Amino acid sequence: MRSFMDKLNEKTRQFMAGRYGGDSFSRFLLGAVLVLLVLALITRIGLFSLLGFAALIYSYYRMLSRNYEARRRENEWFLDKKNRLFRSARVQKRRFNERREYRYFKCPGCGQNVRVPKGKGHIMITCPKCRTQFDKTV
Repeated sequence: MRSFMDKLNEKTRQFMAGRYGGDSFSRFLLGAVLVLLVLALITRIGLFSLLGFAALIYSYYRMLSRNYEARRRENEWFLDKKNRLFRSARVQKRRFNERREYRYFKCPGCGQNVRVPKGKGHIMITCPKCRTQFDKTV
């Protein structure tokens, strides 16, 4: 005899068959819902509640959607924006951690960042991208 939970799981699987389900963007939206609703409770500003419930409805709409291609494009857009933001943060963290060993200069020709070891004195730097040479004191 199947338990109630087994039956419920089977019905849920049947209902979700052919639907998009959860992805990174949906999880982000659900996190935003949580933050907005907590802000609404703390500040008593109704706009936060409204935005939170709108994000919740949109997140469930995405999860229950059968339009895979549109949801895939939305998730791809979100991941691109997220990766750009975190890539910039990773670069800044690496530069901060290497600040005692290296200096960074921007190439006047193409704008490429060039990493040079500290303590070399006055040197001629050649950009690896455009081969422009420029003088700097390291």
